[in-house]
Amino acid sequence: MQTRLRICMLMAASLLAGCNDDKQAAEATPIDSAKQIEWKLATSWPKNFPGLGTAPEHFAVMVDEMSAGRLKIKVYGAGELMPALEVFDAVSQGSVQMAHSASYYWKGKAPAAQFFTSIPFGLNAQEMNGWLTYGGGQELWEEVYAPFGILPLPGGNSGVQMGGWFNKEINTIDDLKGLKMRLPGLGGEVLKRLEGVPVTLPGRELYTAMQTGAIDATEWVGPYNDLAFGLHKVAKYYYYPGWHEPGTTLEFMINKAAFEKLPKDLQAIVKIAAKATNQDMLDEYTARNVGALDALVNEHGVVLKQFPEEVMAQLRSVSAEVISEQSSQDPMMKKVNEAYREYEAGVRKYHLISEDAYTRLRE
Repeated sequence: MQTRLRICMLMAASLLAGCNDDKQAAEATPIDSAKQIEWKLATSWPKNFPGLGTAPEHFAVMVDEMSAGRLKIKVYGAGELMPALEVFDAVSQGSVQMAHSASYYWKGKAPAAQFFTSIPFGLNAQEMNGWLTYGGGQELWEEVYAPFGILPLPGGNSGVQMGGWFNKEINTIDDLKGLKMRLPGLGGEVLKRLEGVPVTLPGRELYTAMQTGAIDATEWVGPYNDLAFGLHKVAKYYYYPGWHEPGTTLEFMINKAAFEKLPKDLQAIVKIAAKATNQDMLDEYTARNVGALDALVNEHGVVLKQFPEEVMAQLRSVSAEVISEQSSQDPMMKKVNEAYREYEAGVRKYHLISEDAYTRLRE
């Protein structure tokens, strides 16, 4: 009897040990690889707005198809779940798993974040993609967002933007004094240094703000999106180029804890779909801006103007001062700025004899 009892106890202990092993294995794989997962993605753009708003929708479709329906992502436009500029906090807190926005909106939380959208007189879209993918930019971006529990990924690029919409001509730098203009990020800080008044507003509020006189001028993106918002109806002059945003990278933000719970293949699918979306948006803007600009000028009578070289020279000088000063006040921003400038020096030197040289030949 004692021998039989001893054997039963040993068998029970073995069974319990097996159960513990199974439990540990389950904890190592938090989500069953065959289980359907549902995520929410909040954006800073109106639902299905051309380019910016449709990009996350296309992303969600790609993820669904590549995962054979195992990862479903529902996209919400600005204001559907939360205000446009509250998506960062929502992802950080885990109330949504993802968001699509622009990193310079979060300068109050992390000043270095501004480099990962665009900075005045900085990298263009092609150069930004190179920096993020092969120049160390992605690793720095992840370091900046790590304290917030967010994994960032490039989520599109509009290319060089337009300089903005004005109801008066900009002939000298003094014409910017007292000008209340929607201009986020470091571009807004430059305007402020020149005694203008920068305002940060979500896109859906721009038309009304211009119409009512709440702001005097605004920039948004470029012809494709500006035509869709009808900004030609509330401003006469359309200036170029977008010195403040020469290569505007949009972002996917992912709650890091939610991402790490995904099976490895779904993690890879999310990253691949984001990369495809990043390139697709740039392709779309490159193609769609052409017809939209033609419509603005030839159908709607918009006056297209280039900023005077004198104005651009002063904007360039003040931009350098602002970025240098802000970087000296924040260790992380200083680190990112130094890495950015090192990459920028090399890529611009090469582009002088490649991209830029070819562009001059076509003039």
